[in-house]
Amino acid sequence: MKEKIIEKASDMFLTVGFKSVTMDDIANEMGISKKTIYQHFKNKTELVEACTMHRCDFITNGINCIRGLHNNPIEELYDIKGFVLSNLKDEKSSPYYQLQKYYPKVHVALRSKIYQQMDSCILENLKRGVEEGFFRKDIDVDVISKFYFYGMMELKNGDVFPPHQYSMPYLMEVFLDYYVRGIATEKGLLILNSIINSKQ
Repeated sequence: MKEKIIEKASDMFLTVGFKSVTMDDIANEMGISKKTIYQHFKNKTELVEACTMHRCDFITNGINCIRGLHNNPIEELYDIKGFVLSNLKDEKSSPYYQLQKYYPKVHVALRSKIYQQMDSCILENLKRGVEEGFFRKDIDVDVISKFYFYGMMELKNGDVFPPHQYSMPYLMEVFLDYYVRGIATEKGLLILNSIINSKQ
């Protein structure tokens, strides 16, 4: 039952937003009593934390599967972007921004977990890109990996990029194009341009 509650609540939080969804809403949607939810989660904050960590683990597992395909590093970045977007709904409710505003401790814990899980992934992608000639040999992979992580996280900042003005797919597309062009060799740019042209 706990897993089912997490699945349903996660879906509702991402669609409607963390602030808007109540424990009553979740109970009604599932056809169970609120008491049943409280047997597994002592309050809404605990449920929000369980849902965000569960979603983080799910996305991390998906990213690891993509990495296991051993595509070239630039294709890998675009495959990861596609997978992440497909699992974030349309984000009209700005769930990440709401999490930051209404559940700051959960937000800090989630950001830390994402960094721990993504740091080695980004570094490995950069190192492989350099070794295989897609990324320039003179880049500082440690610094660039941090640029990528913190740049990507900032896309979810509703103060900087209001969701009614910028869609997440558009922001991620622009960011990834900017990021790859800054570090790619001519060989890498050929791959990047072929990916972009294939989408037009």
